[in-house]
Order: sequence, then C-alpha cells, then structure tokens
Amino acid sequence: MPEDMAVGIAPVSGIEVSGGVGGFRAKGEDLVAMSALTDEVAGDTLKTALAGHKFLAEPDVLASALLNPSGVAKFEAAMAMALDGPTGLTATSAAIGLRGDALRATKLAYEAADELAARGLDASRWMAGLAVASVPGGTVVAALGSGTAIAADVYANYDGDWQKWLVDHPGMVDTLIGMSPGMLSALGVPVDLAITLDLLAATYADGTAELDPVASHPDTAPRNLHDILLGLDERNRPSNGEPSNIDVRVVKDANDKPIGYIVDIPGTKDWNAPWDPKSANDSGVNIDAMAGNRTVLQQGIEKALHEAGAQGSGVPVMLVGHSQGGIVAAQSTNDLISSGYNVTHVVTAGSPVGRIDIPGNVQMLSLENKGDIVPHLDASDNPNTANRTTVTFENQTGSVGGNHDIGGYRYDEQDPDKPRVDQNYVAVAGQLDQSSDPSVRRFLDSADVFTQGGPKSTTLTYHVRREGVN
Repeated sequence: MPEDMAVGIAPVSGIEVSGGVGGFRAKGEDLVAMSALTDEVAGDTLKTALAGHKFLAEPDVLASALLNPSGVAKFEAAMAMALDGPTGLTATSAAIGLRGDALRATKLAYEAADELAARGLDASRWMAGLAVASVPGGTVVAALGSGTAIAADVYANYDGDWQKWLVDHPGMVDTLIGMSPGMLSALGVPVDLAITLDLLAATYADGTAELDPVASHPDTAPRNLHDILLGLDERNRPSNGEPSNIDVRVVKDANDKPIGYIVDIPGTKDWNAPWDPKSANDSGVNIDAMAGNRTVLQQGIEKALHEAGAQGSGVPVMLVGHSQGGIVAAQSTNDLISSGYNVTHVVTAGSPVGRIDIPGNVQMLSLENKGDIVPHLDASDNPNTANRTTVTFENQTGSVGGNHDIGGYRYDEQDPDKPRVDQNYVAVAGQLDQSSDPSVRRFLDSADVFTQGGPKSTTLTYHVRREGVN
C-alpha cells in the first residue's frame, strides 16, 4: 500500500495473546528440552561416579596402606562416601535423572489436562442437548424458557436490540452449536459435532474449480502485518469492482526473483440453501471446509498458486483469510504442502479454525474480536500450541457485521479529503506490529521474507468459478 494512503488507526482494546512460543504448550516443549539436558547431566554425573570407583582399588593406594593404614582407611571411607553416600555422585545422578522424568511427566500432565478440558466441554454441551431433547416437549419448553429470559434481558437492558445482545453474548453461539449434536442424537441420529458437519456438508454440491485470470499489476510489497491485512481488505471489497475472489501477491527481490507468495482469500459472499449453489464463496464452501473437506475454493487456490509458479519452487507461501477465507486457508495447508507448495505461514481474521489441524512447521496467527460471533461457530477454542498464536481483542460496534468487518479504510469519493481510519481486524494488525509479546514477535519475525524481503511485488488476481453444479 502506498505511503500516502496511511490515514490512521482506531485503536482496539483488551488485546490478549494465547498460544505460540509464549503459550503453555510451548513451555511444555521447553520442559522436554530441559529434561533432555537433565538426562545428559545425570549421565555425565554417573560416568564420573563410575570412573571414581577405580581409585578405591587403585594398586598404589592399596600398597600405601602398608605404610599408612589409618590414612588409607580414611581416604577409602571419604571416597566411598563421596561416590555412594546419601549425597554422593551416584545418588546425585539418580536424583537428576528423576528430575528429568518429572519434567517430562509435568509436560504430559499439562497436555492431558488441556485435552480433557476441551473434550469435557464438548461432552457437557452434547449431554445438555441430549437432556433437553430427551424430555417430552423438552426442546419446546427449554426454548420457550430460555427465549423468554433472553427476550426480557434484551428489552430491559438493550432497548430491544437483539443484534446488540447477541454480540454482547457471543458465547451463546458456542453453547447452542455444541448442544445441537446431542439434540440430534436424542431424535435418533447418533452424531457428534464432526459427524454433524459432515452430514450438512453432504447436502451441498461442491463442483469443480475453473480459474479465470482477471488482472496483473505491479504493487508495493507489504511492509508489516498491517499492510498484509489491508491487502486482504482490498480483495474482500475491491475498490475497482474486480470480480476476482483470490489475490496472489508475488513478493520479489531487486532482480525480480520471487521470494514469497501471499494468497488473499476473502469471506462469504453468498448465503444460500443446499439446492441453490452459488459462487466459490458461498455457504456450502463454509460447511465443507469446517467439515475438513477439500473445497472448490481450495482447488482454485491451488490452481492460482500453480499459475503463479509457486509449486515445487520452495519459495515460502503465506495464506491470509477473513471469515470463510481463514477457514479455507487453514484447511488447505496440509494438501498444499503435500502438493509441493512451501506453506510456512497462515493468518486468519474472524475465522472459526479451532478444530482444524495445522502442520507443526506452519506458523499460524489467528485474530479474533471477542464480540465477533463468527469465530464461535466451531464451538471450540484454538489450540494452545507453539506454532499457533491467537490474539483476541475488544472492538464492540454493537452489530454483527461491524464486529466481523475487516475494517480497512475507504476514501469517500464525494469527499476525498475526508480522513478515514482503520478499524477492527486491520487496526489490531497495526497495533500488533508494535507488540513486544514473545508469541507475536516470533510470528512477525519469522514472516520477514513477506514483509521485508523484497522492494516490490506483482499482484495477480483471479476469479474462481464453480463448474458442474450451477
């Protein structure tokens, strides 16, 4: 983005960081590394102890006993105590070894507790749904009771604004979605959330991706995370009206050699029923991606990267997505890597990606507005692992759309001098560029090739069409 376009940032508040190198899972890896070092120290100490035992039977020492029997006896006793006594080298070696075992056990205990907590939450929501639906009329009674209580709260405290109530209580989305498999099971369809998503995905036809090149133009290489989110914002709602739904920004060095590929993937454009398939950015793609399936939009991304020359080149690839785009970006990583693309980084904004597996060598940064209901659609927190950093923040606009909006600035065509500022996801990206948090800094530093590796870039824009279902 050009320098003169930078207008300002409307700061967000309540920024919290979890996961990444500063998260407890990363601390667990530190415990494993420390335990390995402890094992080495224990081994070295034991070797020293074993080597010291030879002096107890050293011929010269035994021979000197003829001349100084009491002195040799004292030496032998002191040496034996130093080697095999309660605080000797042998005991110390064993204690150090036990400490290493304890460090490994602590790491496993942390991970088990985290996994059990997540599974327990899923199970409790499932059971709640089952209990409600199992009682004759239970679903109706619960719905009426809950609805009455919520309606009273909405009209008493929110002036009847249901949308504002919902964005103030986004956790309700997790609860309702988490309960739905249990309610279906009570009706004779035994499912969990994963099976429920698979069943829903099966109702949507995916089709085959056809890629249409739209434009190619020189651009300024992004300088930071803020610029990366601005590029995603431009693709999400292009000011020039281009019909494309994928950007591939090719970052180049001074000799025009590609050194990085950034793929911009926007959010949902069509909310449609299963019998009415729309674009490659419709509801069916959302559900398919959340169910873990290879979507038509993912096919388009693979074709676009192939056209851009990324396949087999070894050049790093970053996938950047908002809402649906973030789901598809996360879901695509394993397949893209298997197909010869060097995916190293993923950035998601307002995307439910907690249940999607990411390869351990891919660094992922997820941005989530606490009042945005969309990241709650998977009823799951993001994993707290060393390669996955989640940043949550407060930016309450009072509306579903406002809390979910990317938030990049736009100039008023009627009043081009009117100042505009970045908000929401673009705004928090700008603030994170100045962050000292270790997890954020590790992600940003590892992504230097995309933001500081080259002076220029070329932006390739594509339109993905769905063939075979429209």
